[in-house]
Amino acid sequence: MILKKINAWVHLWFGIASGIVVVILGITGCILVFEQEIRNVSSPWLHAESKGKEFLPPSKIQEGVLKVLPNKAVHSIWYYGENRTAQVRVNSDSTVFVDPYTAKVVAMADLEDFFHIVEEGHFYLWLPKEIGSVIVGWGTFIFFILLLTGLVLWWPKRWNKKGRDQSFKIEWKARFKRLNYDLHNVLGFYSIIIALLFAITGLMMSFQWFNKGLFWMAGGMDQPRIEAVSDTLSNPQTKMLVQVDKAWYKGMNELAEHNPKEIIVSFPKKASEAIYICTDMFNGSWRDVYLDQHTLEVLPASNKKLLDENFADLIRRINYGVHIGAIGELPTKILFFIVSLICASLPITGFVIWWGKKKKSGKRKKRIFRKP
Repeated sequence: MILKKINAWVHLWFGIASGIVVVILGITGCILVFEQEIRNVSSPWLHAESKGKEFLPPSKIQEGVLKVLPNKAVHSIWYYGENRTAQVRVNSDSTVFVDPYTAKVVAMADLEDFFHIVEEGHFYLWLPKEIGSVIVGWGTFIFFILLLTGLVLWWPKRWNKKGRDQSFKIEWKARFKRLNYDLHNVLGFYSIIIALLFAITGLMMSFQWFNKGLFWMAGGMDQPRIEAVSDTLSNPQTKMLVQVDKAWYKGMNELAEHNPKEIIVSFPKKASEAIYICTDMFNGSWRDVYLDQHTLEVLPASNKKLLDENFADLIRRINYGVHIGAIGELPTKILFFIVSLICASLPITGFVIWWGKKKKSGKRKKRIFRKP
């Protein structure tokens, strides 16, 4: 009985403490699940017609951008795939969208768009990063505790028909108080597995100690970070743009296993920097590859192919894809959208339950006080 009371107390007050945070994370998470799908419809500048042409190499894309923005420096180019514009990052607050078949600048978009505002809410609650990230991280940790204590509270006292009906079914025709309780209790149970995935993957992104702890539990061992540096002593100086084009071609034709034409390539600023390639962007995961700028050899700092990773490293690689529901494409996105909406509702329905009990308790005390 003491443990049950402690569990109920923790669930109540932790829920009240983190309620607003969980509501914001749930609602913003719903929106971000379908960010790419919404952008595809609302942003015509994301589309380009191939007309039978092949992609132009990064050097030609850079040339097209510098004709329009001569005083800017190109940092990287993200080829989004067939019939999509390439996104070019320059030293400004905007992204330049370029037709990858003609190198024509199609549009410039401000990074401070609607989805950026939603992301700021999801990551930092629209607070300064140093403050908001901490609140979001600990709010997620409390949510994780709430899911576990909630499961204990949900557990039926008796596994007879009445107990099962109360735990697994929603009485849609019941009065508001009962309906609200079922929406909290029953929907909370049905969403708990996906909600735990939200919490665990979110904690992996929020806290290094949690990330390293889970990595260790999965059998992984952290290795010293290897710096990706090009060898300038053993190799003669080369033309950087020529090497970037070769690296881009190698990334698409030799390194990629999935979606070879969706690739990011960087422009190194000096001879000692490696050329960064991001490839295998598939279901929310990706592969970071660093190539020696002079020899185009894959450097040790690069990721392995996804299927070659050990279990612990695989968990880290797919963590983001699991968090946003991209791991199973559209079906899991729809499922994660629904569960995220339920998670946003739990603090509200929980507060209504607590408020109803508080009012009932207050009325009982008044009756006792007035009794002759």
